[in-house]
Order: sequence, then C-alpha cells, then structure tokens
Amino acid sequence: MTPAAEPISSSPQADAFYADTLRILVELGVPFLVAGTYAVSAYTGISRPTKDLDVFCKAGDAMRILDHFRGLDYAIEIEDERWIGKIHKGEHFCDVIFASSNGTMPVGDEWFAEARRIPVCGVEVLLVAPTELVWSKAFIQLRHRYDGADVANVILRQHEHINWRQLLGYMEQHWEVLLMHLLNFRWIYPTERDRIPRWLMDELLDRLRHQLELPPPQTRICRGRMFSHIDYAIAVEQWGFADVGGDERHRLD
Repeated sequence: MTPAAEPISSSPQADAFYADTLRILVELGVPFLVAGTYAVSAYTGISRPTKDLDVFCKAGDAMRILDHFRGLDYAIEIEDERWIGKIHKGEHFCDVIFASSNGTMPVGDEWFAEARRIPVCGVEVLLVAPTELVWSKAFIQLRHRYDGADVANVILRQHEHINWRQLLGYMEQHWEVLLMHLLNFRWIYPTERDRIPRWLMDELLDRLRHQLELPPPQTRICRGRMFSHIDYAIAVEQWGFADVGGDERHRLD
C-alpha cells in the first residue's frame, strides 16, 4: 500500500528516531501496528504535524518491547500499566499502546487480520486497518482533543474497507457511541450518507427505538468519564453520579 500522505515532520531528528525505533521493532519480531497520525494520513490524504509515533501491540508484548528498548539504553516510562508505555530518546518519544485508557479497546489478534503493509520513515511496517483505527478514536472526546473529525474522514475515504460488522462487534456494549459518530458523519457529509451500510443504521436505530420504550437505569453513573476523566469529574465529585463502574449506593430508589 502506498500512503495517500504522510504527517508533517517536526524535525529530521524526530524522523531518524522514528526510523530507528521501527527498525528495532521489526528486528525484535514482536507483532506491532503503526497507528495515530501516520494511519490517518495514509488513509485520508490529510498531512498534519505529528509530535510522536504511536505503536499498538498486545498487552503481553508491550512489556517485551519496553524491556527490549530499556536494554538498548532508551529511557522507558510506564505511564499507565493499564494501557500505555513510552520509549524516549532525548526529546523524542514513541507511545506503546495496548488498550484504551477507558478499558474498552484491548488490542488483540484480530487487529492484525486486515492490517496493511506500508513504508513509514523508510521502514516496511504493518498499519492498523481502518476498522480498528475508527474504534481506537471513537472514545477520544476530551475538551482539548476530539478525534471525531478523524473518524468522519476515515469513514469517508475508507468506507469500502471498513469491516462494519466487526466494528459493531467491537462497540456492541457502547453502540450509542457508534451511532453518534455515524450521525455525525451523515451531517458532515450529507451527499455521502450511503457510505454507511443501511443495515447498520437500521440496527442501531432499532436499538434506540426499543431503548426509548424502557425506563431509565436505576444506577446513576456518568459514562462521560469514559471520554474524559477531567471534563466529567464534577459529576462524580459533586453531582452524586457514580464513576463508570457504578455501585448500589447510587441507585435512584
């Protein structure tokens, strides 16, 4: 696959760091995927600055990757053992991601099934597939960072290559988030509404119709915390809502 575009480099030194990192990963032989801005640029043709390199892998492999780079005298940081570590060399860094911060997106073998081979910084690597790219960005909805535009543009440019049933399976429990993104796409690109399969819209709207007939949940939770812990902190700290998990103390009755 030839990328439609590449990110705007911050410096030749950053490119050299990314190239060295990718070569080491390839030589290590642990399965990994390149995602983030490199994937968005490749699939949409949008070229924009990038401050880092995002590498996705399975949780068990993340520890192998980080320890390998530690042995090569790179600075290693475990930012959050639930989902992310970092590889540093001077001011440059690479994120090693194996899940989402809210726990909805563990990287598994299925992520590699439709991955595409692509040159990044002169190194042949596997690029995260459009289906998983959309999933990885669906919950990034913070005050200072919102990836909804990336979701819409990937759908526009790669709709034929998105495994829609797989995407629905990934987001089964959080189908309303998927519906929000699809409605957002329909509003942004009205002439392209048919890019989303009719069966999928029918399925999600049918779920919504049934949900509207049911009473509200009895446990008062704020799922906004799955988008942003900071932006919805007041709901938990002052307004009486439970955090994402919820508990019996927050029942309406």
